[in-house]
Amino acid sequence: MDFKRNIIVTGGAGFIGSHVVRLFVNKYPEYRIINVDKLTYAGNLANLKDVEDRPNYVFVKADICDFDKMAELLSQYHVDGIIHLAAESHVDRSIKDPFTFARTNVLGTLSLLQAAKNYWESLPEGYEGKRFYHISTDEVYGALELTHPEGIEPPYTTTASSNQHHMAYGEEFFHETTKYNPHSPYSASKASSDHFVRAFHDTYGMPTIVTNCSNNYGPYQFPEKLIPLFINNIRHRKPLPVYGKGENVRDWLYVEDHARAIDLIFHQGKVADTYNIGGFNEWKNIDIIKVVIKTVDRLLGRQEGEDMDLITYVTDRKGHDLRYAIDSTKLQKELGWEPSLQFEEGIEKTVRWYLDNQAWMDNVTSGDYQKYYDSMYKNR
Repeated sequence: MDFKRNIIVTGGAGFIGSHVVRLFVNKYPEYRIINVDKLTYAGNLANLKDVEDRPNYVFVKADICDFDKMAELLSQYHVDGIIHLAAESHVDRSIKDPFTFARTNVLGTLSLLQAAKNYWESLPEGYEGKRFYHISTDEVYGALELTHPEGIEPPYTTTASSNQHHMAYGEEFFHETTKYNPHSPYSASKASSDHFVRAFHDTYGMPTIVTNCSNNYGPYQFPEKLIPLFINNIRHRKPLPVYGKGENVRDWLYVEDHARAIDLIFHQGKVADTYNIGGFNEWKNIDIIKVVIKTVDRLLGRQEGEDMDLITYVTDRKGHDLRYAIDSTKLQKELGWEPSLQFEEGIEKTVRWYLDNQAWMDNVTSGDYQKYYDSMYKNR
């Protein structure tokens, strides 16, 4: 079967990647989507059970740092687009093991870039119709001041979408032109990979795009991250470890809204440009935790808020940035994207999904899925 486009999605078995793969496979049957994933602890093919048999979906177990394999895949599948999500992403892990983050996030990105450059430049049409889309994070920008500790409701900021719950904790936001100032090994590795992507455009003319996104939440997120971890801990009445006083502020975006933005930018974004993707949705960690507790308690038939005593304050993380806040006005004005869900609605959907899919959660937390896939692919 001939496909209109052949697109590699790296990290497609992970949290955000699986939502992107699902969206593209379902929305574009004329595209062949090649999911390239190493299947580390955060990659789980159970995330894509509903599309694994589709004729336009291919899975390849591979490491993006394997340059020869990346070159082989580009040629084998006549790849004209890459959506690059594969990355080590947990800050705590980066503090303990920065070398792994440098290898995957920096050298892995460079491996993909060089493989794409070599293949695309070998074609008669060159870079025409090609696209290398690199997904990054708001953490590369560093931290913003927390000048309004209690928060200010709209219409304090003119950048907030009119239909979104938004709390502004300061006058400043991250813009596409904000100077990079990473504070953790994770954000430093992502900043470096961003620079390589832009350098390949400036040096070789490769058609690249970079996006920087705020915190994502939703179904299929690995339960080392705050929201799924706390949902699971509340379910089992385990302690809820909160860094410091829980006053760090983050901008939260429902993962399916991020996937929609990626789809839009891949197809309509300007080459060599940068777009920030955010929810206009700032929350203190302690406040989001309380919302999660109340929602889980209610949906489990407990007295709402009865598990507040599970909150346990622990020593703050090293280099813990105080506030992130994305201004995605450019994306809204140029391409017409905006978040679709208010946060309370997104949290309700998220909590319901995890409670309704406890087998998935138990399988992930036990690590059994890794043993299964290790066995399946060990001879390949």
